[in-house]
Amino acid sequence: MNKQWLNYHHLYYFMTIAELNSISKAAEKLLLGQPTLSAQLKQFEDTLGVQLFERQHKKLILTEHGALALEYARNIFKLGGEMYEALHDRLKPSKINVQLGALDSVPKQVMLQLTQAALKISPCSISLVEGKFDELMRDLGAHKVDLAITNFLPKLESTKGLYHKVISKKTVGIYGSPEYKRLRKNFPKSIDGQPFVLPTYDSQMRYDLEHWLRLNQLTIDVVAETQDTALKKLMAVNNMAMIPAASHTVRRQVFAGELVLIGELENVTEELYLISSQRKIANPVAAELMKSFAL
Repeated sequence: MNKQWLNYHHLYYFMTIAELNSISKAAEKLLLGQPTLSAQLKQFEDTLGVQLFERQHKKLILTEHGALALEYARNIFKLGGEMYEALHDRLKPSKINVQLGALDSVPKQVMLQLTQAALKISPCSISLVEGKFDELMRDLGAHKVDLAITNFLPKLESTKGLYHKVISKKTVGIYGSPEYKRLRKNFPKSIDGQPFVLPTYDSQMRYDLEHWLRLNQLTIDVVAETQDTALKKLMAVNNMAMIPAASHTVRRQVFAGELVLIGELENVTEELYLISSQRKIANPVAAELMKSFAL
């Protein structure tokens, strides 16, 4: 913007157009002429140096820049309203909302611990979402998610504006119901040809496990693939197959005697990452979690 001040009238006009998805409806709400509003939007886009909308079949569609600008606009006007109310003692500022995302494969216990850590930092409301890796990275970039937990890092060319830290690094072992306990003898050769439930290729563990199998010249019988950690454990407990897992994800089942450790995989670990994106208006709870949270 070359040191130009942001025109908040233009920002409000843009937000109204985006939320109503129509210049004519926005003009009616704002009590402005449609040509005037169109000119104001064009001037705002020229000031920002980006296109905020594109027209598809006579409909206004937000561009990626437009979606990002809308998210900021909503935050700006929300904070402005809260400031006014707080200054006039009409209400206390609302709780900070923290939006946390996780891959389907991340154990629910990890999300619970992250939520508990957030609540210790400050009273806040927390939104929890699960999704695929690409979806979470898009939501981080669009600031729809403040933090995401994954066991996979984005490719180098996709990391612009993203920051990560390792919050957990655990050795991976092979676990099965007590009936598989006999395979502890002569491990790892003993698991050759045995049935397994594996994570999908959305997980780094899948690649690391296959590399380990090749190094040890082993072949396994893959009976199922799933990213759902709870489902993998349920299948193993019901004696369908063995599973690879980090120790902390199966602690309860091992303690209850439902699963036993067959053997640990040398040089195979599962790392969990906490990922955030660069923001001009930082979420204070998310920023503190990024600094201090670890398992």
